[in-house]
Amino acid sequence: MKKTLIALALASVATPVLAQQLPPAVIVTVNRQEMIANSAAAKAAQAELKPKGDALQARVGQLRTSLQAEEKTLRDTAPQQGAAPAAVQAWQAKVQEFQGRQQQAEQEIQRRQQEIQVAEQWVVKQINDGAQPIISQIMRERGANIAVDEQVTIQHAAAIDITADVQARLDKALPKVSVTPPTAPSATAPAAPTTARPAPQPAPVAPPKK
Repeated sequence: MKKTLIALALASVATPVLAQQLPPAVIVTVNRQEMIANSAAAKAAQAELKPKGDALQARVGQLRTSLQAEEKTLRDTAPQQGAAPAAVQAWQAKVQEFQGRQQQAEQEIQRRQQEIQVAEQWVVKQINDGAQPIISQIMRERGANIAVDEQVTIQHAAAIDITADVQARLDKALPKVSVTPPTAPSATAPAAPTTARPAPQPAPVAPPKK
């Protein structure tokens, strides 16, 4: 009798659970990396940012040539052993000035690199945000209830890949995006300090002979 009551109780609990089963999963995949890289908006942004990248590379070359020449001059003019203290001090002052210019150059390059990276991230965000309603629309058209990035799948049928469809609609809806990120509401954090390369050191000064 007791077993019968338990079985009836379990049956009464299981019935509504079975009635509320979730619908079967209908999945579509999107290669987001491909979608963003091949989009018209990304290509237009890349062309717009290219002059900044080219200017940065030119500036890097200019600074490298200038600093290397200055460092060579410092090494060639390093005081020899037995040089007068005044000459050593003057040379050391030039070394400190060189290290300051070297650090300023590194900070300038880091700042300009960061500006380009922030612009690229802003471009990607706009494209990704613009693709979301398009993906949702295609899911509704196909009766899908799950969309996953193709790169996280092990295997899948080509029929469930909607990347090309998403990209085609995205190019029409969003052919271009801004490469100028919105201004941050708060002040940006200062750049992390950089360590300058060791500057050449003078030869040890011998004590005067008695």
